[in-house]
Amino acid sequence: MSTAVAEPTASGTNPDAILNEKTLLTTTTRKAGDASSEMGASSIDSKSIREADPKSPSAEPAGPVKRPLTNPAPNCNPTPRAPLTADQQAKYKEVLATVSAWTEIPTTSSKNAPNSPITEDERLWLTRECILRYLRATKWHTTAASKRLMETLVWRREYGIAGFTADYISPENVTGKQVIFGFDNEGRPCLYLNPNKQNTKQSERQIHHLVFMLERVIELMAPGQETEALLINFKESSARSNPSVGTGKHVLNILQNHYPERLGRALITHLPWYVTTFFKLISPFIDPVTKSKMKFNEPLTDHVPASQLIKTSGGDVDFVYDHEVYWPALNALCDQRRREYRERWESAGKHIGESEVYLKGGDEGSVGVELKVEATE
Repeated sequence: MSTAVAEPTASGTNPDAILNEKTLLTTTTRKAGDASSEMGASSIDSKSIREADPKSPSAEPAGPVKRPLTNPAPNCNPTPRAPLTADQQAKYKEVLATVSAWTEIPTTSSKNAPNSPITEDERLWLTRECILRYLRATKWHTTAASKRLMETLVWRREYGIAGFTADYISPENVTGKQVIFGFDNEGRPCLYLNPNKQNTKQSERQIHHLVFMLERVIELMAPGQETEALLINFKESSARSNPSVGTGKHVLNILQNHYPERLGRALITHLPWYVTTFFKLISPFIDPVTKSKMKFNEPLTDHVPASQLIKTSGGDVDFVYDHEVYWPALNALCDQRRREYRERWESAGKHIGESEVYLKGGDEGSVGVELKVEATE
């Protein structure tokens, strides 16, 4: 079923009209020997961030941090993946050949749904790492991986992801019930889920909200990073603010089927009895790999540097959610990342199977170079 949403406006979505990435806050680190560090828990505010990074805007007022951080702390990098084996490389090439031959796909998941041409956005989505994530999720079964890739492309069309604009989602996040802020010890972007800040009644738009934020998290991943960290805090939440079992199953279906291999860590804290019951009810629907990534009531500083962690979660950053500041800043940053990502894809030749490391500005060239070499051999 297609989703009708509000048309985008200039507010909150145009990086040139709001802020560009150079005017956003960057990551901070504690200085060795700093007196505040010796005293124990220190507080990082916008002033200390500005002093730690001379490139930060001088116009940024002193006081609590209200914008997202843009980069992980130094030395917080993803664990490099092992090189593909010869068999895995052959299976990747098989799936790449399959998806490269797609010229049109169904408009919906309904039986006998009409097809329409595959779009450039959909071709861009089919990166090398995307194909490999689906191969890993299907245990390197090429037919299953191709089938699931097609199903996700159809789902993205049918669910209307392209229409989930910042303006449409904005009412859901007025209270800051979902916040993308900081990066964990392995450089994963952190998405905070705060059920106690629930401000809307249960609706499909609440799920659209989560999907929208997942898409933004992906855009903020550094080159070589493919996973995210979820920080779910149930402190002061009520039974009414938590999703139903049906909604929980629906969200799990989306995450497991259409965002495979994206969860790096789920850090869940302050579980009341009714949330424990909720997890028991949906546990049979959570795959074993996902379960292994879920950590309950562990100190968040074991997983996230204090200089990247919000103070109310045990970190040092004095962050305050101000929707009028945070929301346009987040979307301006993501708009810029998305625009640069696409520009690199277009300049390299618009290849299906392009490298995400290259697209994100990393130290890896376009696959177009490899294709030219193969063509001359």
